[in-house]
Amino acid sequence: MSGPAPSSPARGGAVFTLIAALALVAVALAAIAGGWWTPWGSRYLQGVDVSHHQGAIDWRTLASDNVAFAYIKATEGADHVDTRFEYNWREAAAAGLYRGAYHFFTLCQPGARQATNFIATVPREAGALPPAVDLEHMGPCRQGPTMTDVVGEARAFMDRLEAHYGVRPIVYTTREFHDFYLRELTGERFWIRSLGMRPRFRERDWIIWQHHNRGHRRGVNGPIDLNAFRGDAAALAEFASSGRPEA
Repeated sequence: MSGPAPSSPARGGAVFTLIAALALVAVALAAIAGGWWTPWGSRYLQGVDVSHHQGAIDWRTLASDNVAFAYIKATEGADHVDTRFEYNWREAAAAGLYRGAYHFFTLCQPGARQATNFIATVPREAGALPPAVDLEHMGPCRQGPTMTDVVGEARAFMDRLEAHYGVRPIVYTTREFHDFYLRELTGERFWIRSLGMRPRFRERDWIIWQHHNRGHRRGVNGPIDLNAFRGDAAALAEFASSGRPEA
């Protein structure tokens, strides 16, 4: 009896390429579902971002578990302050971590009003990471979005923060939000959410990459976002010293 027909070299190469691609997808899915960081992200300095959703954090334990920096939620919209910001801000510094504050931007209030909320909450401190503005909120506001120029309002927010802190904020975003609203936003540094895979947009502009949204680190009960810094320890120190004079 004759067996299966042998594959041609070209066909065999195509099959191998398909298998390799499927294997990469499987690794990415396992990383996202399984609670460990992706192999693509692990080559960089590791950091986390947190809010009240993480509850009580043991910052000294967290800092000892391959974490070099943290971004901490401070504010949202024009009037909300994260309930754990003050504690997390203080304890992250006490644990010896580089840390910065981020603002969750909404389409419901002018950028200048949202900047006022952030400035009233986050102190100016030498050695802090540049502020970050989280631009990903696609959902409706209570009375519908009020912004007709998202890029203009985001720039108004960043301009006010830059004037106050002495450093330009970085922009956190997703592919969906970016492609819908931010294609015309140029000249900025980005923090890109791209779970499992290295960012494929703003490739020259990203400085931080969120590669996992259900990672695990000691000192935190439950999942935590994991981020990669695009640079070595010296670059991270320079990034942290780029602004924020003492108040």
